[in-house]
Amino acid sequence: MSAPITDLFSLDGKVVVVTGASSGLGVAFAQGFAEAGADVALGARRVDRLADTAALVEAAGRRALTVETDVSSPESCQALVDATMQAFGRVDVLVNNAGVGTAVPATRETPEQFRQVVDVNLNGCYWMAQACGRVMEPGSSIINISSVLGLTTAGLPQAAYSATKAALIGLTRDLAQQWTGRKGIRVNALAPGFFASEMTDTYPDGYLDQAMARIPAGRKGDARELAATAVFLASPAAGYITGQTLPVDGGMTIT
Repeated sequence: MSAPITDLFSLDGKVVVVTGASSGLGVAFAQGFAEAGADVALGARRVDRLADTAALVEAAGRRALTVETDVSSPESCQALVDATMQAFGRVDVLVNNAGVGTAVPATRETPEQFRQVVDVNLNGCYWMAQACGRVMEPGSSIINISSVLGLTTAGLPQAAYSATKAALIGLTRDLAQQWTGRKGIRVNALAPGFFASEMTDTYPDGYLDQAMARIPAGRKGDARELAATAVFLASPAAGYITGQTLPVDGGMTIT
């Protein structure tokens, strides 16, 4: 008799690296993967805030590692992966979650502001994928956190953010093409809609209420819904899925 299908969703014994793990969705990802059975390496610039995330991982009965990480630095990305290998001996899943956003009108956005977003949201994902791709074994998975703003617009001046999130979708396709057959590493992207985060906290008053008119589900997403989708994409249950971008947006992209 074959094993129960629920076993395909288990990540027991796996090691997951989560960037941007000091707040918001990064915390939800870390906790969700721990509850699915994985040990979790946590990277973020605000290393003092990683202790709270690590406590959630450990409360789920798994091991946690915290590493100060600036994903815009290739050396810092490599250091996170090296520390993970030293502590846990493997990297099975990367969640490329670290990101920043701006809401600056295009005629006023400075080169420095635009480059900062590109350095974190796009370049940082690439440096992390490179570092993990060098040590991952067949069966591993990379999940890039894009956005519905890589697929549509939302009435805010977010050229840099939208451009990088669209670029991540292209990066996801290409890395999947390069690595799935040759290395056995699946690469996919999530495109979240509106979830509570530090970025949504900066939106103008009333903006999110107005945006709900575009969302058939009629509400913001719950972070655990997004974390559960990431666990699915990383698990053997999604073993035949690669190079795809999955919107998790309450239907926003169909309107």
